[in-house]
Amino acid sequence: MNSGEPYTAPDLESERRFDSDEPLFNARFRSYIDLPLIKQGQLIGTIKFLSREKGSYTAAQVHLLQDIANIVAIAVSNALAYEEIKSLKEQLLLENRVLQEDIVQRSIYEEIVGSSRSLQKVLAAIEKVALTDSTVLITGETGTGKELVAHAIHRRSQRCDRALVKLNCAALPAELIASELFGHEKGAFTGALQQRVGRFEAANGGTIFLDEIAELSPEIQISLLRVLQEKEFERVGGNRTIKTDVRVIAATNKDLWREVSEGRFRMDLFYRLNVFPMHVPPLRERVHDIPVLVDYFAARLAGRTGKKISQIEKQSLCAMQQYSWPGNIRELQNVIERCVILAEGEVLRLEPGMLMQEPQSVVTATNVTGFGSDRRAQIEAVLRETRGKVYGPCGAAARLGLPATTLDSQIRALGVNKHQFK
Repeated sequence: MNSGEPYTAPDLESERRFDSDEPLFNARFRSYIDLPLIKQGQLIGTIKFLSREKGSYTAAQVHLLQDIANIVAIAVSNALAYEEIKSLKEQLLLENRVLQEDIVQRSIYEEIVGSSRSLQKVLAAIEKVALTDSTVLITGETGTGKELVAHAIHRRSQRCDRALVKLNCAALPAELIASELFGHEKGAFTGALQQRVGRFEAANGGTIFLDEIAELSPEIQISLLRVLQEKEFERVGGNRTIKTDVRVIAATNKDLWREVSEGRFRMDLFYRLNVFPMHVPPLRERVHDIPVLVDYFAARLAGRTGKKISQIEKQSLCAMQQYSWPGNIRELQNVIERCVILAEGEVLRLEPGMLMQEPQSVVTATNVTGFGSDRRAQIEAVLRETRGKVYGPCGAAARLGLPATTLDSQIRALGVNKHQFK
């Protein structure tokens, strides 16, 4: 291998110089010639011609075998190049498919819309973490736009020229998740008719977004932990270690720490993912963003249907602001789409039954006048204790024994600024 010249072993019975000679001798071979496979000046392997008889090889025989070795070297080099090209082609095809899916899924909204204080905190966090390679854990209710936040981080990162590869961890059966994440070798399991590149391999140099991370099985959690720690993995059914340079963004609508406490999620994986936590607020905590979001969706969706929406019925907008939006931004978008489809003029309005539940009645200033300054002081005192938090089991609404939407309406009617208590 150092000289690039053939090596001859004329008599294995009397001389076995290398460890590999012993099994050849036991297989009743008595001599061999080992020739280098050289392609463009680079040694890519060797080839042995074995004989069951002792004897020196003549110069003519060596020359003939070297000619054969040169042909084999070309064939091996071409095969290796083909495998490399095939692998790169598969990766490019997968990246292209991922980008096409990305375009389709972002066709409705390309930017995060709103100006509420809670949303501004999210945007500020995006700007800070985007230029790093830190792992991000995005939490928030279903439909709040966690994937949109992941897109924003990727687009502002130094990896933006590579693909953002996405996987919904709850969308596939547990037995297929490993293959989807890490790929598989041909014949690794029934139905594995060819080698497949996994999402981590396709995301090399870019970003992978793992949605609903809490749904991963314990076995896959261990494999994911290794990727985060060692930056390497093996395909299913393979034994070759593959290095990867991937930035991980994970998301969940569950309380991941509670999942850890109840033994459903690994603590060490939680800490690996929770490097930079971000919480996306629900729409009910972004009431002031609703008019802007309604305008935005109405304009976009009207353009798709060939309609023109110039205004929104005041009563409908008020009802939207009083509604709790359990489905968050996704539910709002669907409702606006139905409104646009049913609109017969340029005014967008809610039809009966469009909201899953009736919104809380609008509380006006006259409704709460009877509360007087005592009621305002009471609400402010509770908000001070909860640091401005209205919703949730520890929020001000729970302490006052009111529906959160009702308390929100009273806060607005009384002119209380709940954000000052944060």
